[in-house]
Amino acid sequence: MAPDATASVQEIDAQLTSPGQPFEIETITVHGRPTRTWKHAPRSLGDLLGQGRAVAGRRDFLVLGDERLTHDEHYDQAVRLAGALVEDFGVQKGDRVAIAMRNLPEWSVAFFAAALAGAIAAPLNAFWNGAELAFGLEDSEPKVLIADGERLERLAAHPEALAGIPLIGTRLDDRKTTEPLPDGIISLASLLDRPTAAPDVTVEPDDLATILYTSGTTSRPKGVLGTHRNICANAMTLRYLMARGARRAGIDPSTLPADPAVILVPVPLFHGTGCHANLVAQAYLGGTVVLMRKWEPDVALDLIEREHVTNLSAVPTMVWDLVNAPSIERRDLSSLRSLGGGGAATPPELLRRVQQVLPGRSSGTGYGMTESSSVTASIGGADYAARPMSSGVPVPICDIRIVDDAGVDVPLGEVGEIWIKGVTVVPGYWHRPEDTGATFTDGWLHSGDLGRLDDEGFLYIVDRAKDMVIRGGENISSLEVEAALYDHPSVLEAAVFAVPHQVLGEEVGAVVRLRSDVPATVDDLRDHAAGCLAPFKVPAHIWLRDEPFPRGATGKLQKRELKAAYT
Repeated sequence: MAPDATASVQEIDAQLTSPGQPFEIETITVHGRPTRTWKHAPRSLGDLLGQGRAVAGRRDFLVLGDERLTHDEHYDQAVRLAGALVEDFGVQKGDRVAIAMRNLPEWSVAFFAAALAGAIAAPLNAFWNGAELAFGLEDSEPKVLIADGERLERLAAHPEALAGIPLIGTRLDDRKTTEPLPDGIISLASLLDRPTAAPDVTVEPDDLATILYTSGTTSRPKGVLGTHRNICANAMTLRYLMARGARRAGIDPSTLPADPAVILVPVPLFHGTGCHANLVAQAYLGGTVVLMRKWEPDVALDLIEREHVTNLSAVPTMVWDLVNAPSIERRDLSSLRSLGGGGAATPPELLRRVQQVLPGRSSGTGYGMTESSSVTASIGGADYAARPMSSGVPVPICDIRIVDDAGVDVPLGEVGEIWIKGVTVVPGYWHRPEDTGATFTDGWLHSGDLGRLDDEGFLYIVDRAKDMVIRGGENISSLEVEAALYDHPSVLEAAVFAVPHQVLGEEVGAVVRLRSDVPATVDDLRDHAAGCLAPFKVPAHIWLRDEPFPRGATGKLQKRELKAAYT
């Protein structure tokens, strides 16, 4: 069918998902409910891995420094480790395999090996301290732990958490070393050296595949369950979004570049964005994932040049760092086609800055949660340029409702809590029935985010419910005030939160970090905000800060920590 640039997103969705098309949608029963899903999505992570290998066997899949692992080599190692998990450690279907390491090629091998063995991969946050890692082990109750040297060192002070768990170790430090591991720790390299057949395990689409732990800013981290169907549907969604984006631009998807993407991934693999939206997606699409030890803008620029990176997938603060790097103007970034990601709200000024520094590059963002297996809505290209505050239109296999406190749909355009339903919504939390019951209702995921839908179906995230400022009964979006501050040329980082007030209840406070080359005063910032916002939304308190804002493992702002420091 010929592309039509005037067609709405919904019309394009109907065309691309109709019977007989590669993205055909069918309705099946999942957990007793009729559910739309991609008819041709892989049935399991093992199938997904095999399909990607068939497309790009000799192509690099994982790159870390000078190390390279092709799709063929990665598949072979995952099969060998899966066989060892079953034969040597007695891993059975449904057992947990804990993974505790930074972004390494071995992380991916362990993840897919667990899937091939029919086990549940339980990646632990590599930034956790020893006590937090011990909690992760106690909570997930793994049959085996696969860890790098730094994580094993942190756990050494918690022998009770390691009792009875076989330990498979890799890399005592940053080098890919063959040095002997401490007594009692089995070498991962030795297991990968043994030829082993793939385990004879039948994996069904609705079998559990993952436990991904939330950040746990207010309580103990919750383990978000994920099925093979959840994750594989998300991978197919990412393929679909490329076709939808082309159609939306009036381009025939068959004319898009044939070479798979080379994606720079600085975000951690133990969260949904790094794992589902990047690692798993490129395993399926036959692309290349370039890993980073830690986020450093100049190192990222080096990698983009050296590896001919086509896409950067990062949280907005990382993109902001990149486009403001002093050396960017001297770089050859001709391979870079797009910058995008998610995980945090994107200020409109960032989009303008990207187009100023990297003209012609596509930008995009999306909306999703670990509980929705990554992508629920997406936006890019001209749509994003026209609606920089939007997170896009829901993908065809997901439904979104905007509801009030009673769970009743609000009128179109009004703000309410975002509820999500679809094949990518997970079944619940590991060993947390009360949390599961509070967060999921008849298949609907209560996001805790406030948003609205416009008359064209585009979603706008207004705020996290907990981040709204309620000043004298007026609701003020912290994201709206942050966007106004980011519009000032001096502002590098901005965070807005509620400050207690004896009469009004709350008023607006803001912490701002300025660019070193563009000075400004608090009065300058307040005057600028007054030109963009209603008077009651202008920050009553503005604090200037020299140090970078505190951020978590995924690059998300730790607003609670920042607020505590100033209030």
